[in-house]
Amino acid sequence: MRNDVVNGRADSEAGKVAGRSGAVQSVDRAVQVLETLAREDGASIALLARELEVHASTASRLVASLERHDLVERGENGSVQLGVGLLRLAAAARPRRDLTAIAGPVCEALAEELGETVNVAVLRGGVAVNLYQAQARSTVAMHNWVGDRTVLHATSSGKMLLAHLESDQRRDLLRGELESFTAHTLTDPAVLEAQLDEARERGWAEAIEEYEDGLVALAAPVRGPEGTVIAAVSAAGPAYRLSPQHLPEAAVVLRRAAAEISRRLGYRASSAQASGASAQAASPSADVVIPPA
Repeated sequence: MRNDVVNGRADSEAGKVAGRSGAVQSVDRAVQVLETLAREDGASIALLARELEVHASTASRLVASLERHDLVERGENGSVQLGVGLLRLAAAARPRRDLTAIAGPVCEALAEELGETVNVAVLRGGVAVNLYQAQARSTVAMHNWVGDRTVLHATSSGKMLLAHLESDQRRDLLRGELESFTAHTLTDPAVLEAQLDEARERGWAEAIEEYEDGLVALAAPVRGPEGTVIAAVSAAGPAYRLSPQHLPEAAVVLRRAAAEISRRLGYRASSAQASGASAQAASPSADVVIPPA
């Protein structure tokens, strides 16, 4: 009798675990349906079934469940489209997608990991405007750059933002004589253009004592939901600590943090790359709130 009770409890627990596992799998598949519809701009039940690697009847039941919540809808030709219910959910999430609020915790952790000062800057009016700064507790207090407007051609953030502009926009901003701040400032447009192309290709930019003597910085791009570069996150420190030979190593950490900020803002690399968004110019996103400078 006792064994029957024990076995019964075990069977019950196993059933609960199996039920939870099935529910999680259903949620995962429902999310896959939504992501597929977003990527393909609509799809048939047959295509969804292939994407999910399930029978068409299973895909149809998932779609029916999502349809009841207005998350998907059927087109006249029977294709499945994203539904208006997603707009309701997006509207609820949008107020929380403030750039500095989302980037802040990531920047604080990054500053501690690198032991340097971290900034987030956006392109505005032909300059880089610093919106947020985080500083490692172990470092000596540096200048607070928040609110400062800095030139594009001599700062790492400015270069990163320039690197993701269309060629004509970039030329307009670099037209005329480029101001020299130190002996290391790049003032030759052709040399600067080559460095910007390299920065865009490798995913990070550097400024080695170009804006201030003894100050070295590197920056990586931050992307909005559509994949456009909306900001740059940078790390800066004294040349004796953030030496040029250590920049590639620091860049790995910096790029990982920039990717995390982008992810929290709604960017998904696979869908953006599929739509070619990675090649778009730096610009604000309607879905991301950028505080006024």
